[in-house]
Amino acid sequence: MLNRLRSVPRPRTGALLVSAAVLLSAGALGAAAPAHAEDASRVTAAVLPLDGARQQPVVYGDDSPYDTASIVKVDILATALLRAQDAGRSLTAQERAWAEPMIRESDNAAANALWRQIGRAPGLAAANKRLGLTETQGGPGAKWGLTRTRASDQIRLLRAVFDPPKTGPAALNETSRTYLRTLMNSVDDEQAWGVSAAGSASGTALKNGWLQRSTTGLWDVNSVGRITVGGHRYLVAVLSAGNASMDDGVSLVQRTARTAVSSAAGR
Repeated sequence: MLNRLRSVPRPRTGALLVSAAVLLSAGALGAAAPAHAEDASRVTAAVLPLDGARQQPVVYGDDSPYDTASIVKVDILATALLRAQDAGRSLTAQERAWAEPMIRESDNAAANALWRQIGRAPGLAAANKRLGLTETQGGPGAKWGLTRTRASDQIRLLRAVFDPPKTGPAALNETSRTYLRTLMNSVDDEQAWGVSAAGSASGTALKNGWLQRSTTGLWDVNSVGRITVGGHRYLVAVLSAGNASMDDGVSLVQRTARTAVSSAAGR
């Protein structure tokens, strides 16, 4: 089972601390030497400006695998939507009743149901081939939160939702993309942290994930989404692991998102 993957109150801004990460003035992210082994957190960010010719994200940090925790719920819903498209139908009322709290409230029971419905990791893998993901591996058995991914692969998923190809068919049709965008644009207030810290209040769509690992007691904290800064749109994925607390992880993710987006905007 996932350990303590649950909703928590939105963290208070002044109480958040960054552990074992240095945000370099040049905008790149570097790992500081930890004072203690238990403070050895790590973080990676990927940013893709949508208002320009760039086709590949700018990656800050080591683009290594991380646990997804609840950000995989975007991928789970995209898979469910593809399956519905293939069957020539919309999501059923029951599927919508799972999908909406899964994204807006990060409801785990709903995710459990849809994870089974899509065929767990094999179903996710089949959909990801069509969505363009190459570095994401579904979690074992019922453990969707232990799916492994890279920040650059999360940008590929976000592109499938927010930036479909200009020519040729998109994997997700317009109806499916609009549905996913709408849910990510209307997450509950308790979920409204993460990459949104780098953008304006309007034009933000996101999904966050957090998981305390039973083996270490340390936290995985992640955030992915689309933000708007100065009228320009960006896809942003920030993944972190080894955080001493949930609040530390949220602070690290938000600081990293601000620095990475600022750096990408200057390129």
